[in-house]
Amino acid sequence: MATASKTTSASSKSTSRTRGSAKKAQPAIAEFDKDEELHAYREMLLIRRFEEKAGQLYGMGLIGGFCHLYIGQEAVVVGMQMAKKDGDQMITGYRDHGHMLAMDLDPKGVMAELTGRRGGLSKGKGGSMHMFSKEKHFYGGHGIVGAQVSLGTGLGFANKYRENGNVAMAFFGDGASNQGQVYESFNMAELWKLPVVYVVENNKYGMGTSVARASATTDLSQRGASFNIPGKQVDGMDVRAVKAASEEALEWCREGKGPFILEMITYRYRGHSMSDPAKYRSKDEVQKMRTEHDPIEQVRARLMDKGWASEDDLKAIDKEVRARVAEAAEFAQTDPEPDASELYTDILL
Repeated sequence: MATASKTTSASSKSTSRTRGSAKKAQPAIAEFDKDEELHAYREMLLIRRFEEKAGQLYGMGLIGGFCHLYIGQEAVVVGMQMAKKDGDQMITGYRDHGHMLAMDLDPKGVMAELTGRRGGLSKGKGGSMHMFSKEKHFYGGHGIVGAQVSLGTGLGFANKYRENGNVAMAFFGDGASNQGQVYESFNMAELWKLPVVYVVENNKYGMGTSVARASATTDLSQRGASFNIPGKQVDGMDVRAVKAASEEALEWCREGKGPFILEMITYRYRGHSMSDPAKYRSKDEVQKMRTEHDPIEQVRARLMDKGWASEDDLKAIDKEVRARVAEAAEFAQTDPEPDASELYTDILL
């Protein structure tokens, strides 16, 4: 995990010291050194290439069921990964492959779970939406919209009860932000001052519906205002902005001040799932995001502008990442399927 960075805004120290003031402060941007830029580039590129390969395997019929890709949103989870400490937990919804890779889970285990193989993270029984790793403090992968928010709140309660100094990060989408259990969780977390960072990954569309058509208020960072929970909107396409905001939110929680909401303004390039043709938005809209705001290209440009990496250096990283993903895909196609006896294991009676 990368070391803490300086920020270009004094808001990293002053923002949200008074509840409700986070939105008004100037956004902070972390100043990355060469190692941090390269780390962010490599991690986001791994997620991008992995998801592209998963899409290919799905098209070939090797991945069944639902499959929700994370392409375009990579900066959110990588920026938070760079800010967290060992022991902090992560829990999310069904768009979960990127989160697992950011938590340093083996791409072979992730891909094998997608194809339903024995070596998958859930022994081939969970599929795309249900993967876990207690060792890496990753608690899913959940298919029920918004369910992970209440479970993440429970992780925060456990942290406070055990006095271990850890923080739970509960990720959910703009669509899930309207779920009733989300507000029940907010109330409990603030009432008991639980160390939970609620991360709203606002990719602009809940399935095929624009957030503007589905939410009466579209500033989702302020959804906790009635519970006195501070919130901040963050450029979720800039990994530096994500890391700076994440450090602030995590510090707030570790200081015993209760939960914090981060609304990551991001964008998914593909449809809601692999079965979604995404005809509810224009090709020009998607292309504009790709060309002007792509999180990986932003890092690539900075590396080259600062002379920290050449075109050949970045091609070498891409080649290395592609080889790693190809290895994972090969494993996911050749690893044996689970034995039929696995149907009766890991069952809570």
